[in-house]
Amino acid sequence: MTNDRNPKKVVVMIPTYNEAKNIQPLVREILALPVREDVSVLVVDDNSPDGTGAQAEKLSSADPRVHALIRTKRRGRGAAGIDGFKAALALQPDYVVEMDGDFSHQPRFIPDFLKEIGHCDVVIGSRFIRGGRDADRNLIRKAITFLARNFVRRKFHTPIRDVSSGFRCFTRTILEKVDLDDMISVGPSVVLEILYKLSLLQARICEVPIIFIDRKQGTTKLSGLTLLETLMMVLRFKRQYGRPPASPQP
Repeated sequence: MTNDRNPKKVVVMIPTYNEAKNIQPLVREILALPVREDVSVLVVDDNSPDGTGAQAEKLSSADPRVHALIRTKRRGRGAAGIDGFKAALALQPDYVVEMDGDFSHQPRFIPDFLKEIGHCDVVIGSRFIRGGRDADRNLIRKAITFLARNFVRRKFHTPIRDVSSGFRCFTRTILEKVDLDDMISVGPSVVLEILYKLSLLQARICEVPIIFIDRKQGTTKLSGLTLLETLMMVLRFKRQYGRPPASPQP
């Protein structure tokens, strides 16, 4: 934790699309976290037809700790994440937290990230280390996740257990070293692309346990086709950026 007289600045960046039922309670829960850090929220919305962006702008008007970025061009999870990171860095934070807007990533784990980030460059919220769990998933979904993550781990040569986790905390220093202008992902593979670039940078990456729960409101954006496209992008990363250095397996 930090000295209350000089708190670290944290920006929680949330890419959203059609999360009108979730965004207001999610933002309020984040801002109510019992942490010493100076926390603000950046909602990056892809001009959702359900009015998520309008809700984010309303929250921003009422609270200076909330920022809204409404995107109308080059839409997609990848582009939104890249623009969101750039906008977050422009706020000059010490740390940037990335999370989903559907409550599958629970804000209550953010204090654990902030405790750990002093020892590494990136903290990943992990379902697959001791204390973590992938809740509410049927056996088929769990089997697909198992196969996909082991495929990615082999290709990335990484000991990271939860390679596809989009619940992460970065130091500003390491995030500035990731070339956000040289990204090829448009969709959800942006999560893996950034991890790949972190491997090339030999970033110090820690995992802390989280419990991942399926969304209770709204509908998922992940489909079988999207998953296949994401895994195919993994092969492109190696061609685009070269092979990362091998890491010892745990």
